[in-house]
Formats: sequence, structure tokens, C-alpha cells
Amino acid sequence: MAAPMQASLKSHRLCTATVGILRAQFLSAGYCRWQHKKQYSSGKDDELRLSYLDGEHSGIAVCAFNRPEARNSFSRKMISMIEEVIQTIRFDTNVRTLIIKSDVPGIFCAGADLKERATMSPKEVGPFVSKLRQMVGDICNLPVPVIAALDGVAVGGGMELALACDMRIASTSAKMGLVETKLAIIPGGGGTQRLVRAAGPAIAKELMFTGRVLDGKQAAMLGIVNHAVEQDESGEAAYKRALELELGKEILPQGPIAVRMAKLAINKGAEVDLASGLAFEEAYYAQTIPTKDRLEGLKAFKEKRPPVYKGE
Repeated sequence: MAAPMQASLKSHRLCTATVGILRAQFLSAGYCRWQHKKQYSSGKDDELRLSYLDGEHSGIAVCAFNRPEARNSFSRKMISMIEEVIQTIRFDTNVRTLIIKSDVPGIFCAGADLKERATMSPKEVGPFVSKLRQMVGDICNLPVPVIAALDGVAVGGGMELALACDMRIASTSAKMGLVETKLAIIPGGGGTQRLVRAAGPAIAKELMFTGRVLDGKQAAMLGIVNHAVEQDESGEAAYKRALELELGKEILPQGPIAVRMAKLAINKGAEVDLASGLAFEEAYYAQTIPTKDRLEGLKAFKEKRPPVYKGE
């Protein structure tokens, strides 16, 4: 493993009156341990954190849940903050990949905030679930690859959010499932549709009918997560692997426009018949032809050097 490297970290706090500047230190273990360089609040009320890695790690954004008292559950406020993150990432052309993680040990997200839900009238529940479904869908439709790092419990809406990501990496000790039938409801954030696409109808029905909870290894065997890694003392094994996936030059060095077009072609094509899917492929391929990056790729190949893509 390479010697420890220093990486600066620009941070945006998504809560009232919170502005911070963070630095990240990339350790030999292969992950970033965040250290507060300068901060204007205690930070304990930061329910959501959006941070950008700089330097050689430029292009990676990290969204971290931090609502320990409610197990990172989705309240109205939390959903609004996540939507703010989504809009920020959507229009930031410098971001090439988003990693979603938790800063709360042992918890990714416990789904909807049931304490808040209990205070809602029946008329309020429908619009709340609709906003949750929209937020999860917006994550799915982000133009850049999104990786969920599951180092703890991801159930209900938390699992639905993870399913909306392009890739999922889980620790073997992580617990995940769509458990809504235990509450006499069904998944309302897209889970009934996305789990089917990840694991197939028969497995999805079995898991949802029973409300069964899987660990990371079981989820990987069913194809629900891409990788399952043994948890370590840091409690961030999945997050480490997500960073290694980036820093190991598996996504970042590729042409950013090409990656975006590939995501669109795959997502759109998965919903239609083969002929229509091929039409989507043709249309999105055409978007890469006039780019400077395509010419750079050809030039770099001819000159036998690594390409330097700028997303142009």
C-alpha cells in the first residue's frame, strides 16, 4: 500500500449557521479520516454533510448522514437537505462521483422517522411518502455515478435510497432489508420496483413478503450489493472500499461525459425492450462524438500516454 498522502477537503455544512473547512488525510489503509481544520460551530447538529475531496482526489464528493439520535431516519427536514445536496451535485460539473455514507457508527439509515410519522394525519402521510419517493428517484437520476457505502443498518427507506444508487458496497456485518410489511405497509420509496430489478421478482417477493433482513454477505450473494467486505475496527470498511474503488483509478480517470452517457443509456435501456434500448445507446453515443475528450482519448492512445480528460 502506498505511503500516507495528504488531501485537502472543502466542506459545505447543510444546516443553519454552519460553515466549515475540513481537511482529509488519506491513510495507508486506503480511506479518508476527516479532521476539522477550521470550524464555526460545534458540528453536533450537522445532520447532513456534503464534502469535496481536492488534489489528486478531485472529483469525489461525499455525502454523510449524521443524525445519531434518530438513527439517520428521514424527517421532513432531512429529506429537504438531501434534495439540496442532489441539486448541488446535479449542477456541479466538477463532481465525477458521489459517495453516500453515514457518520453514525453501525447505522446507515433506518428509513422514515416513525416518531415524526406518528404525528402526521392520514392526509399528511401521502405527500410525505411522495416527497421521499421523489428524493430517492432524484438520486437515481443524478448524472454522475453514485455509490452507497453500507457500514451499518439500512432498512426501509434507507435501503430504498441504497437501491437507487448505481453501486452498493456493504460490510459483512451490515444489515439491510425492506421491512415495511412488518408495519402493515409496503415500501413507498421505490423499493418494490428497484429490488425486483436488482434481485429478480421471486427473490424480491420473498424478501418483502417476509420483511427479512440480510447481512452484507447474503446481499452480495443475491446480487443486491456489488461487494461485501469484512468490517474492521474503524467501522468504515465499506466506505474504505468505496474510496479504493475511486482512488484505485477505476472510475475517475475515465471520460466523465462518457461515464454520464453510459449511466443514462443503462438506466433508460433497463426500462424498455432491446430495440428501444439500442436506440437510447445510439442517441447517447452520439453525445460523445463532438467532445474534446473523445479527441484527447484518441490522441493519448496514439502517443501511448494516459489521457487527461476535462469533461469537455
